[in-house]
Amino acid sequence: MARLKELYRTRVVPELIKQFNYKNVMQVPKLEKIVLNMGVGRAGQTGAGEAAKELDGAVRDMAVITGQKPVVTRARKSISNFKIRAGARIGCKVTLRGERMYEFLDRLVNVTLPRIRDFQGVSPSSFDGRGNFAMGMKEQLVFPEIDYDKIDKVRGMDIIICTTARTDEEARALLQALGMPFRQK
Repeated sequence: MARLKELYRTRVVPELIKQFNYKNVMQVPKLEKIVLNMGVGRAGQTGAGEAAKELDGAVRDMAVITGQKPVVTRARKSISNFKIRAGARIGCKVTLRGERMYEFLDRLVNVTLPRIRDFQGVSPSSFDGRGNFAMGMKEQLVFPEIDYDKIDKVRGMDIIICTTARTDEEARALLQALGMPFRQK
């Protein structure tokens, strides 16, 4: 069992029951999924042979980071200003659930975020009002799984943590108990 999942069951659940006066264990918010999204801007442009290589590099990097094969995302509509046609490959995403989700969050909180230069903590206001948290990474190099010599381009990514919490306050308490380093206001 993942270390973070064990921490959730033994320490976080009783702490949240006490803090929010839940009457039932099933009311306690939990992690539902973690979605990683990496957009590759030039990949959707027509006639770009090297752009396809760029997308393949993004897929490879995301597979190494998550341990799961990413899904290639496609454009829904044509946008002439961005030179994107409908159906063009423009990025990749991975949805993590279960054990892989807890393993990834554990590595993110304890290994990856401390490796960021001048890290002040993640923004406590990045919640969407329904208990989901979103953050962005400027480069994939902060992940220890990525070999610096094998990357072709520095890319950023979005990380969305979906919880079953009903309010941002409950979700913030859950993530803070799981070790997420929030910035002090």
